[in-house]
Amino acid sequence: MFDAQDAAWRAQVLPRGVARVAVEAGVTDFWRKYVGAIDDGRGAVLGLDRFGESAPAGALFKHFGFTAEAVAALAKAVSTA
Repeated sequence: MFDAQDAAWRAQVLPRGVARVAVEAGVTDFWRKYVGAIDDGRGAVLGLDRFGESAPAGALFKHFGFTAEAVAALAKAVSTA
């Protein structure tokens, strides 16, 4: 639905130069265009682009870096880029 909107409206909702971070426990490609991670150093995605691990969710999140500390560090990095 977002992509179907007018380009000017999309730019107003997600203006360039604003730091953005997406956290996705799945494929990250979808989010890159929204956070600007393709062409803007102020955007980043913390995500998982593979599968096959098996363990309790908490252990997997920690193993793959889905922690409050990792998200905070990523947010700080893109906000100072």
